Amino acid sequence: MIRILALAGGLLGAGFTSQYPEFAQQYLQRLAGQVDALDIVVADFEASAMRSGLTRSAALAELSGTPFLDDRQADLRRTFRRHAVLTDNLASLRAAGPLARITMPHRIADPAIFAATWRDFSPAMPLTVAGVTSGTVGFVGGWALARVLLAAALALLLAPLRRRRGGGRRTAAPVPPRFAKAPTDDPLPAIPRLSGVRRNQT
Repeated sequence: MIRILALAGGLLGAGFTSQYPEFAQQYLQRLAGQVDALDIVVADFEASAMRSGLTRSAALAELSGTPFLDDRQADLRRTFRRHAVLTDNLASLRAAGPLARITMPHRIADPAIFAATWRDFSPAMPLTVAGVTSGTVGFVGGWALARVLLAAALALLLAPLRRRRGGGRRTAAPVPPRFAKAPTDDPLPAIPRLSGVRRNQT
């Protein structure tokens, strides 16, 4: 029974992880579109700053003095930070092959892009090397995890029975050891000779 459930866990893990390469590819496409959109925002702001003879930092510092300008400055700072992170992730994912992307889940972690990709994700048959490799890793991981969880659950279920069985046993009273009489070096007592008694001579 445990083997069957462990096999089911392995198949479930394989089916889940085998979709990772396809999901990473669709995420990469959305990531590229998001970076392109942010490039326009950053380039437009820097062009406006250059026309005024300001750097990006100096132009951001000018956006202060009123609640609206302070909020606008904070929004732009978040946009620039996100643009830098997503640009770096995009470059890393493009430089890596499908197999290498399996080891880069931290590059596929932007909440907005991840949610949008997952919402429109269409599973595909893992016919590529990356899909088969990812599915194999998922099968081994799912099988091992299922075995561990089932063994732990079985141990918890059998624990009360073991305690009850152990509590009903009676321990036998200890049997005192038998001590053999220790030999002594004393000679046998001399047998007294009776006077007037002849010994039979043979």
